[in-house]
This record gives sequence, C-alpha cells and structure tokens, in this order.
Amino acid sequence: MAEVDDKLKDYEIRKEGEAEILLHKRNAVFYNPVQVHNRDMSIAVLRTFVAKRKEEHEALVDKRNTSHEKKKNKELNKAEDPIDDLSKEATKPSWKVTRELKPPLVLEALAATGLRSLQYAREVEGLGKVVALDNDKASVEDCKRNIKFNGASATSKVEAYLVDARIHMLMHPKEFDVVDLDPYGSPSIFLDSAVQAVADGGLLMCTATNMAVLCGTNGEVCYSKYGSFPTKGKYCHEMASRILLASIESHANRYKRYIVPVLSVFMDFYIRVFVRVCTSVSEIKNTPLKLSYIYHCVGSDSFHLQCLARTVPKKNNGVKHAPAIGPVVPQECSDYGKKFNVGGPIWSAPIHDQDWELHDIPLFFSLHNIAGTVKCTSPSLVMFRSAVLNAGYPISSTHVNPLGVKSDAPWDVIWDIMRCWVKNHPIKEQPRDSPGTVILSKSPKLEANFSRAIAALSKAQAKKIKRFLPNPERHWGPKVRADRKITSKHVSLLGPEAINGAVNGGGDCHREGNGTAPDNTAPEPEGGSRTTLRMNPQTNA
Repeated sequence: MAEVDDKLKDYEIRKEGEAEILLHKRNAVFYNPVQVHNRDMSIAVLRTFVAKRKEEHEALVDKRNTSHEKKKNKELNKAEDPIDDLSKEATKPSWKVTRELKPPLVLEALAATGLRSLQYAREVEGLGKVVALDNDKASVEDCKRNIKFNGASATSKVEAYLVDARIHMLMHPKEFDVVDLDPYGSPSIFLDSAVQAVADGGLLMCTATNMAVLCGTNGEVCYSKYGSFPTKGKYCHEMASRILLASIESHANRYKRYIVPVLSVFMDFYIRVFVRVCTSVSEIKNTPLKLSYIYHCVGSDSFHLQCLARTVPKKNNGVKHAPAIGPVVPQECSDYGKKFNVGGPIWSAPIHDQDWELHDIPLFFSLHNIAGTVKCTSPSLVMFRSAVLNAGYPISSTHVNPLGVKSDAPWDVIWDIMRCWVKNHPIKEQPRDSPGTVILSKSPKLEANFSRAIAALSKAQAKKIKRFLPNPERHWGPKVRADRKITSKHVSLLGPEAINGAVNGGGDCHREGNGTAPDNTAPEPEGGSRTTLRMNPQTNA
C-alpha cells in the first residue's frame, strides 16, 4: 500500500462524472475544465443515440418480419395442396429476422488524457468497445494509466493506441457507430477520413474552436478549410455551425454519403455539431437544396438567403434538379439602398432533429442591433415578439444570444414594426445618409400591434428560469495551444496566478493530442519580458 501511495504522490486526482484521471503535478498534464459542458452534452446525446439506434433496429426487424409473413401467406394461398406445402415449410429454416444488434463501437480520434473515453465507458450504458487514439506518445501513456486507474469497468471497454487518427479511420471504413472529433482549432483535416469511418446511420460528433476564422475575421482561411466564405453579423456563431455542417456534407458526398444533423450548438468559445451519416446515391442529389448563399446588407442587419438549386416536376411525377432562379435581392438593398456582401454557401436546412428541437429557421438577428440601426430606444423583447406574432409570423429565441430572435417574417415587416415603434417613441434627427434615416423615411405598409401576445413569453421566461448563466469561474475559456510562449497577454486566458507561476519556473509540459493549431495565431508583443514555458494544446480532455 505504501508503494502505491509513493507512486501517486506526484499525481493529482481529477474527478469528472464517474471517471477519474491522474494529472502529474510537475508536468501539468493538460486538462481543460471548460470542456466539461462539451463532455456532459456529448454523454447526453450519446445516450439518446444508443436508445434511438435500438428502437430503429427493432422497428426494422418488425418491418422485415411483417413483410416476410405477408409474402409467405400469399404463397400459401396460391398453393394447390396447402397441407403438403405446410409440411415442406416446416422443414425449412425460420424466415424471421433474429440478428441481434451489436453494442455500438465508439472512436475518440483525439483522446489526450482519455477522460472523455472513460466517461463514455462508465456513464453510457449499452456501449461496446471505446477506442481512444492519439499520435503523441506521452498522451497515450497517460491515457493507458488512466484506464487502469479507473478499474475493471474501464479496462474491459477502453483501448488506447498510438496512431494518427486520420490513418486509423481510413483503414476502418464504416466500422465505428460513433466517431468523436474534438481537436484544438479546426477539425477540417479529419473530416474526410471521419465520414468514411462512421457506420451507416452512425453518429459523428465534431467540435471547432477556430471561431475567428469561422465568424468572418479571416474569410479566405475559412474558405480554404471549409469551402465557405463567412459574412459578419450577430448571427456569426450560428453561421459558423452551418459552415461546418456544409463542409461535413461536402466530404460525405464524395463517398455517396450524406448527413442528418441531430443537434448543433455554440457554447463558451466553440461550436459543436452532432450528425448522423448515411449512404444513399439518390439522397445526395438533394444536397444543393440544403445549401444557400447569403446576401447581407452592408449598412443594416438585413440578410437574405439564396438556395443553390430547385426541383422541377417531371412528366412521370418525378422531379429533376435545376439551378436556382436568382438573385433573390436587387442590386441594392430595398430598405437602405446600399450594396450586399455575399457569403456562403452555408447549410440552410434544419440543423437540429425536429423531434429534439423547435422548428428551424436559418440564422437570427439581434433586437438591440436593429434598434441601434434606427437609433431608437429598443422595445422590450416581449413587445417586439408580440408585434411579430400579431403580424402573423412565428418568432422564437436562440441559444446563441439573449437578445437574438428567429423569425421567417420578411425584412420589410421587421422594419415596418420598427417604423411604427419610432412613431410612438420619437428620436433625435439623424444625418440624412445614415441607415436609420433612410429606413425610417419610408412609410410603413404594416400597422404594428404591440399588444402582448400569449406566445410572446417562452416557457422558460414564464417560469423565470435563467437561460444564460454566468461563467462558473474566472478566466473561463480556451487554453494556450502547444508550443506557445506564455507572455503577459495571456493573463485574460490563464489569470495572473498562472502567469506568475510560469515566470517563477513551472516544470516542463509535454504535448498532448494530435490536434491542429488555431488559424488566428497572434504575434508576440514587442518588448517586455517573456517566458519560454510550453503549454499543452487544448484537446478534449
């Protein structure tokens, strides 16, 4: 016992859920507490997937058995000698489908400490084997140590291998029921191999943390990695999710596969999408119907979507695909009179399983932003939602922004509501060429009704449930990537205590994970003291 205690004296035990990992005190093995939300959400989705997968298999078995039964009954009715046929039938094998559903096989492509794989194995019932990969030797050693530390429940299910995840996935096509990608930065280099490794109907879970690239700061980099050019707007984080989905679909289509989004979220400093991957030559023809370009007015928040294609009826009651008719906007914005920026293509089909989430409307706008455009005091969210509902259009909130709203109301209706609001709440005179002056100079065609509508309050608001909680601790955010020097500019990420500890001589930190570096690496500040401590990359544990 004393020998075990002596071995563990240099380690700190970190517990998350039912899993525990050993972190070496001297080496400060990478662990990111911020990703606890990511891991908790992934466990919840994985549990639901396992249950849904079982239901689908049972439904398929029932369907096949029913089909076989109808076929046999039809054959028996046609037979001349039913008794003789029945005697022959008894000697034949049963036609019922009895093949059992195998437990799902899970692959974590960038395992690092193995915390996520351990949580999957210990907290999700019904899983088969969990394969944890990493191309860093020290990380795999840590992962194997943590597997043993978690006892028989982990050692019987979790296996760790030192290998490049891309190569491993390419060598095991359609083998894994679940593939989890959570790299540091962009997942783009893993997508092509990941969509090939997922079994038909399997689940691909993917994280992207390079939000500056996806949200429009480096549009050319976004295009090179994801094949889409972003536009800047309050909806940028949702657009980032739709860009990632469009990219995954593009990779899947190359192998006669397509995706069905289950859940897509933006949280903390990253986006996370959950999609099912299926194979169908006919279904991939519909991909252009799921993608759109976006036209964003340079002077206001108005935006419009242009689908890539359309369907045309055929004489045999079928349909064929044709180029979309456009553009959907004039050369200049009808509300402000300025040009449009063009972005995309983005995924414009639903980004959630409609059985799990509300009806999906692409992108959203901010109430404060549109009020800021016309330079007026913003109406309350309830009053604005009521006006939209009373005009005959649905409206809902978004998880991305407390003041963000989603609606399929045309922009002329939105601006008419604001014109009516300004009539009752006058503003100071603005410059003639300002966006607000141009928009307000037009008379509203709609008389807005701000009387409170019953559906203006969501269930959460009615019950006074807080939907946007503060960060649980200070300096809650991404960690510094591998091989990055720690300087005074990292105080906002790590806190002054961490910076002081690094300057005063922290131990060596080894690199974990085979994640990619972020694309918006900032230059080191000129002048001032610097330290040379190397930090571990932010993988998924």
